[in-house]
Amino acid sequence: MIDDVKADAETKMKKTIEALKRELVGIRTGRASPALIEPLKVEYYGVPTPLQQLAAIAAPEPRLLTIKPFDPATLGVIEKAILKSDLGLTPNNDGKIIRLAIPALTEDRRRDLSKVVRKHAEETHVALRNVRRDALKDLEELEEEKMISEDQHFKGKDLLQELTDKYIAQADEIAKKKEAEIMEV
Repeated sequence: MIDDVKADAETKMKKTIEALKRELVGIRTGRASPALIEPLKVEYYGVPTPLQQLAAIAAPEPRLLTIKPFDPATLGVIEKAILKSDLGLTPNNDGKIIRLAIPALTEDRRRDLSKVVRKHAEETHVALRNVRRDALKDLEELEEEKMISEDQHFKGKDLLQELTDKYIAQADEIAKKKEAEIMEV
């Protein structure tokens, strides 16, 4: 019974860590990364469509992204979507390919992005603690229903705390790496 609760909590915690990784990939570091613009929604025949479904995105140079649409007629709508986004990038359209020059980050912008990374890490901590809280409730219910003993309940509590500490440390490590990447000049 305790193993089931622990396994369920661990699955949820892994998903929380994966969500943090996906969130941090989209934060600009001054280096060109296709992940920066892949989730961008483009209005394609009245339907918001992810950019990665409409074009091939590449990073041929450290500070340059190229977007080659599968259908050349979509160049204009892709360009508009980039301009509307909060990325602060100006697309250069040559009729076949859109080029996005990634400007170097200022020191202030780097600090701001570091704060955003810390905020995401803290939100992940809260999510992990919420998973722990839900698992603890499940353990209490099992004890009330006499499916586990009080000793098993306390053992389960300790196991959940160890699990939570492990995943919080992972979240901190991921955030630390991203901050170092952002602060790198």
